[in-house]
Parts: sequence; C-alpha cells; structure tokens
Amino acid sequence: MAYTLITANRNYSSWSLRPWVLMTALGIAFEDRVEPFASATNYAAFRSFSPTGQVPALIDGTNGEQRTVWDSLGIILYLADRHPGVWPADEAARAFAQCATAEMHSGFATLRNDCTMNVGVRVEPHIHSPALGRDIARLRELWEQGLDRFGGPFLAGSVFTAIDAFYAPVAFRVRTYGLDVGPHAQAWVDHMLAHPAMLRWEEAALAETWREDSHEAEMGAAGKIIADYRAV
Repeated sequence: MAYTLITANRNYSSWSLRPWVLMTALGIAFEDRVEPFASATNYAAFRSFSPTGQVPALIDGTNGEQRTVWDSLGIILYLADRHPGVWPADEAARAFAQCATAEMHSGFATLRNDCTMNVGVRVEPHIHSPALGRDIARLRELWEQGLDRFGGPFLAGSVFTAIDAFYAPVAFRVRTYGLDVGPHAQAWVDHMLAHPAMLRWEEAALAETWREDSHEAEMGAAGKIIADYRAV
C-alpha cells in the first residue's frame, strides 16, 4: 500500500504520534511527511492536505486513487480494516482496547490542557487541580486494569496495539511532568518509552529546532522548566 502520513512537530504533536507510532511499531510502510506548526493557527495551511485543517492526515495512494483519511482515530480504524494487529486478537482484550481508545480520544481534557506534550523538556508542575488529579487517577485505574487482566507488558496483552498508540503521548507527559501513576502503571510507561518506535520519535523531537510561541507559552504556564534537552 502507498501511504503518506502527514504529521506536525515531533516535540508537540500528540495527535500525530498516535498513528505514526502504531504504523512504525507494526511495520506498516509509509512515507513520513512533516508539516510543522508555524503559528498558533495553522488551519489555512493545513487545509491543503486535511479537510479539518489539522494533523494527522493519512494519504492512501493505493491503485492510483488518492484517498485522504483524517483524525487519529479515523486513521486507526481505516488501518484496522486493512492490516492485522491493529486491535488485539482476543475478543475481551479487543473490547477493552477499543473502549479505552475511545475514552482517550474524547476524554482527559484537563490532562491535555494542563500538561501539554513537550517531549524534550522536564517541567516541575504547578499545584495539581482536583480535575487533573481525577484524570491521573483514572489513567492509573485504566492502565492497571489492562495490565492485570491481560498480562502485559502492553495495555491489552503481550503485543503493541492501538490502545498503546493512543496512550503513547501520555507516556511522554508522565515523564515530562513527573506525574505519579503508581509503580504498576509506571512500568508500562517505562516499557513504552524504551520501545524502538518511541525512541525514534523522541530522537526526532530532540533534533528539532522549531519553536512555536503558543506551544511554548502553554508549557511555561504549566510549571517551571527544569531541563530542556532539545537542540538549540
């Protein structure tokens, strides 16, 4: 299949990471195209390749027909129809993975807003709000449930699937902000951060010299930056 996956900055773009890390981990070949965030609003520029003016977008050029698939969940569902291994093979694990993936796609708003993704820095966060505490508690509960029920080391069993891809940005957030998810869930975070696909994404993020003011301001508002490993 002739795929082109369009993503934005490795350092900032959590939505981009999801299909990228899944396709990389599963060995689904694609052309890797990066369209960096140039400003706080990139709608007009991104409309040239995505109907929503957002990333990620998957271009499928199979059989000479160019088809655009947008939204991280839309891309995952599209790939699941065409490639094995996107969802767990076990029915119970698959149901859990699909529900948890949908929950990540639609929920955890406070976590997204208060702990924006920035792979290359470490932040000492401001005092956690009760809403953020609830999001972190739910993450811990959900991850522990998957690990205990399906045996790990991934969230729905022994192999990397879409549920791990959808929570991959949170693994970076846990490290960036030093979030306490408990030892059992932290073991999944550590396992994910050591995955070859995640290491490739991190390497590219650290090499980026792009900076976008609104993303940097969001990170600064989240807390005190105590380390920055990004290229100057």
